[in-house]
Amino acid sequence: MSTAIAAHAAIRLHPNDDVIIATRQLVSGTRIETEDLVVTGLIPPGHKIATRAIAKGEPVKRYNQIIGVAREAIARGQHVHTHNLSMAEFAREHEFGVDTHPTAAAHEPAHFMGIRRADGRVATRNYIGILTSVNCSATVARAIADHFRRDVHPQELAAFPNVDGVIALTHGLGCGVDLRGEGMAILQRTLAGYAAHPNFASVLFVGLGCETNQIGGVLESGGLADNTAKLRSFTIQDSGGTRKTIERGIGMVRDMLADANRAVREKVSASHLMVGLQCGGSDGYSGISANPALGAAVDRLVQHGGTAILSETPEVYGAEHLLTRRAVSREVGEKLLARIAWWQDYCARNGAALDNNPSAGNKVGGLTTILEKSLGAVAKGGTTNLVDVYEYAQPICAKGFVFMDSPGYDPMSATGQVASGANLICFTTGRGSAYGCAPSPSLKLATNTALWERQEEDIDINCGGVIDGTASIDQLGADIFQMMLDCASGTRSKSELHGYGQNEFVPWQVGVVT
Repeated sequence: MSTAIAAHAAIRLHPNDDVIIATRQLVSGTRIETEDLVVTGLIPPGHKIATRAIAKGEPVKRYNQIIGVAREAIARGQHVHTHNLSMAEFAREHEFGVDTHPTAAAHEPAHFMGIRRADGRVATRNYIGILTSVNCSATVARAIADHFRRDVHPQELAAFPNVDGVIALTHGLGCGVDLRGEGMAILQRTLAGYAAHPNFASVLFVGLGCETNQIGGVLESGGLADNTAKLRSFTIQDSGGTRKTIERGIGMVRDMLADANRAVREKVSASHLMVGLQCGGSDGYSGISANPALGAAVDRLVQHGGTAILSETPEVYGAEHLLTRRAVSREVGEKLLARIAWWQDYCARNGAALDNNPSAGNKVGGLTTILEKSLGAVAKGGTTNLVDVYEYAQPICAKGFVFMDSPGYDPMSATGQVASGANLICFTTGRGSAYGCAPSPSLKLATNTALWERQEEDIDINCGGVIDGTASIDQLGADIFQMMLDCASGTRSKSELHGYGQNEFVPWQVGVVT
């Protein structure tokens, strides 16, 4: 016997959709009054319910876009997921610029309390950074940074309250790769981007000495000067070994502290914000709540002259045609399609496929195919024009909504965004994420209230009210934008309070290791 249930049991996203989304766990026999249908079988929260009979091989729509084809006949009211829906290639018309529109400037300018650097760029944090050219120098770099931990030697930073800390960003690369190859170019571009990042008052670069990735090559690739007040470098081999290197590094950092402490926050325009957009541990609600709410905040940021960076190229695959429609020129749209083509070739030559997504957790949360995941993911980018497309870790100079090529792996993608200049990260999650980013702070947004209640210590804002009808996308967008300004002004994010950030530095490795 069917039983009527309360409102907000399911969400329809578009009149033409073949599915609706359950807002709670639904049992067989439950009647959804808004659709006049009866549920058949158990439907987990965030999962899809067929609103019509779908024949085997027929395309299925969500967001008024194809998300896959039926593997078998699907009855009205039945659960739609991996058991009866599969990925399918289909032709997508890539139109260019047909959805572009002028972006009106905000009526009242927004500001935050930032740190203005000598070159005019604005920082949201004030760290001293220790970077490594190769994995072989990672241990000494961490030892130098650990010496300045406030819980280890509090006296070291006691006289420097304006310094947020000393952090070491290490990696597992730097040797055994082609010096002239794509992998080395990406690594050097990433390291150079961090060395020049405004959130570092100064940087110490530590190498081994004999590695392929010589520090001089990194600095040359980024047009950076060595042995200045802002950037110094040396190697373990030149210093005489581990102990002497650590002692030398500690001394160099001490020399940098006084200058770093002179940084003061001042009122600056929100146009100085460059925000990297990330989603990880996505679920069936991501494209309904947190992602579009972040998109609404991005629209506000762009109206105030700021920059937002969408990335994770494999996770816009299947939705790229929506982005080309927003491209300010055919050239910009073609640049995006060129990155998609690169990924298709990259996967083919490595025996992989772009439809190997979603992850196991994504599927438990209700996402079935990469097409469905991508359509929800692009909502983070809001509605303004796509003004340019960049390669991984390439310096971003444009204002507005841009795209930076990257893998879908969150730490690797965010690493590239920070190298490109992002001074803040916003990260949506539906399954729960334990992630932070340094030197740029990271804000996390929950897609559903159950996650917020379970993992509130890790999440900065709950977007679950969209699902139960207690909050609107627009209001959450305003709240998220204000949270961006507050965090950029120095308010610490939850991940910062937990100490996340140093272990999440993960440059993208694409080259052959020999």
